[in-house]
Amino acid sequence: MTAIVIFSLTALLEIAGCFAFWMWARQGQSALWLVPGVVALVAFAWLLTRVDVEHAGRVYAIYGGIYIVASLIWLWAVEGARPDRWDVIGSLVCLTGAAIILWAPRGT
Repeated sequence: MTAIVIFSLTALLEIAGCFAFWMWARQGQSALWLVPGVVALVAFAWLLTRVDVEHAGRVYAIYGGIYIVASLIWLWAVEGARPDRWDVIGSLVCLTGAAIILWAPRGT
């Protein structure tokens, strides 16, 4: 369960960091948006290394599914655009894949 909490926080940090860059580059906001953006992205990268999974590629694969769900939550909560049924179905497929990768029994 700790991994899920870390992945969720990691997704929030990455999305917030990228959103800060989006606001600066695409919405014409002040370059000061880059400061919290960089901090969030550095924290995201560091936090992703805290997950107890043996291989980096597997961590990224698991994280990908959680990131997709978190992105759609952000879309709705921050940007005010409600995900449609295809967003929900696609995110559930990705989350299922992430769960399989995370909890699959592996030999030593």
